[in-house]
Amino acid sequence: MGVTRTPRERWIEQGLQALAAGGPDAVRVEALAKELGVTKGGFYGSFADRDALLEAMLDTWERESTDDVLDRVEREGGDPRTKIERAGVLTFSDDRLLPIDLAVRDWARRDEAVALRLRRVDNRRMALLREMIGTFCPDPDEVEARSLLAFCVAIGEHFLAADHGDRTRAEVLARAADLLLDRPARTRAASSEDRPGRR
Repeated sequence: MGVTRTPRERWIEQGLQALAAGGPDAVRVEALAKELGVTKGGFYGSFADRDALLEAMLDTWERESTDDVLDRVEREGGDPRTKIERAGVLTFSDDRLLPIDLAVRDWARRDEAVALRLRRVDNRRMALLREMIGTFCPDPDEVEARSLLAFCVAIGEHFLAADHGDRTRAEVLARAADLLLDRPARTRAASSEDRPGRR
């Protein structure tokens, strides 16, 4: 009987978890093998070297955060505002993709190749925002501004430590979404309840 090889996808997944937790320097073959409960020799059956693993991890992140998200948004349907919110929740909620996305952004500050890939991903996300916002906003300059603001809110709110008086962060984010998506304000209670994935 031959030794069962650890699937390539498991190395990639473990690498993404390490990246999310500690950045690219935390993605070390020996540490990943220990987490997987295998020897590092099996790694080289799937990857030529650590750089090949890092590239495969970025490929996986890019596919999951663009193609997979866009496919699901289209499959689940809804009006343009619903699609924008669904894409944001899928990408920037406190779940799998957010910690990886934030780690890639930090990594891109020090690695030009990663920065180019991040630009490609962000351009696809901005294209979705422009397309959806353009369905209810006729001014191209305003479409671009709203798209930028929506994207900045989605990312920046995870770094903001400010308080909001007697309002919760969820309430303020819900009102910001109402403004950006040009819809009537909801009541404060509804704002807190309607925002998916927020505490």
